[in-house]
Amino acid sequence: MHHTRSPLSAPARLAATAAAIGLVIGAMFPAAGADPGGGSAPSATGVVDAVRRAAAAYAAAFNAGDDAALAAQWTLGAELEEGGRLVKGREAIVASLRQSRAVHQQPVVRIDVTDVQPLGEGVARVQGTLEFTGRPDQEPVVSRFDSLRVLENGAWRIAESRVVPTPRAALADLDWMVGTWQAANPKTGTTIDATYERALGGHVLIGRVKTTRKDGSTVESLDLIHPDRLAGRVRSWGFDSLGGSAQGTFMSDGTSVNRSLVGTPGDPAAGSRNTAVQVMTPLGRDMLLWHTIERSIDGRPEPDTEPVHLRRVR
Repeated sequence: MHHTRSPLSAPARLAATAAAIGLVIGAMFPAAGADPGGGSAPSATGVVDAVRRAAAAYAAAFNAGDDAALAAQWTLGAELEEGGRLVKGREAIVASLRQSRAVHQQPVVRIDVTDVQPLGEGVARVQGTLEFTGRPDQEPVVSRFDSLRVLENGAWRIAESRVVPTPRAALADLDWMVGTWQAANPKTGTTIDATYERALGGHVLIGRVKTTRKDGSTVESLDLIHPDRLAGRVRSWGFDSLGGSAQGTFMSDGTSVNRSLVGTPGDPAAGSRNTAVQVMTPLGRDMLLWHTIERSIDGRPEPDTEPVHLRRVR
């Protein structure tokens, strides 16, 4: 399975969110505008009021899982950027919203529109903040947004939206990774045990992964995942028990989370510079498809690995 990657901001929102949070944010501000078919253009006050009403209506639609209502609030060619992640097109954005709901238990969105600036007839700039929680006992994560709205067929639709997540919000797109996962490959006899947990007040994810081969040999690795505040992206640092290391950058196409890796294996016979892309596709809350593609060793292409289905056991 090969996924076309778009530069992330996370998940959005790895997304790690990856769905994701940023995908929700840009969508919060469609509004029912004045009738463009005749009469005078809406006043500045009317535009502001319409956008604020639409923000509340959009949040209600997302929280209710109304995909049709959400789709109607984007232009056909809408674009959403979240910390470097770019999702293009109404269908892709709505698919990302659907995926976000699937990987969170009870996702809830709350929006605060702090500024609406009419830029001309049928165009407005909208700014504010978004609070997102994936389940009732979770502390909300907050992001800032800056959107461009256009009046189209009587409704203020989102044409462009840029989201700047806080570090916690950027990492929230990957919150679904928290837990214990297991997988077994009958063809190779390999098993994988992985545990991810939050650390440092929720600003870091720490993963511990153990791979056991058919002959009983094992490789253990430590995975540190942290949002880059300046770049607005989520990065990782990995180390394994063979002496190897790798750095990664998370990106998302709105459905899958992709991690581009560059590293050095511990065994000199395995080369000096390896690259790969890990494609992680959540299949609901408790299943994960993990596939490593675009592999190379010292610039030489290598075949993709077999896809692995991980199951959450805790």
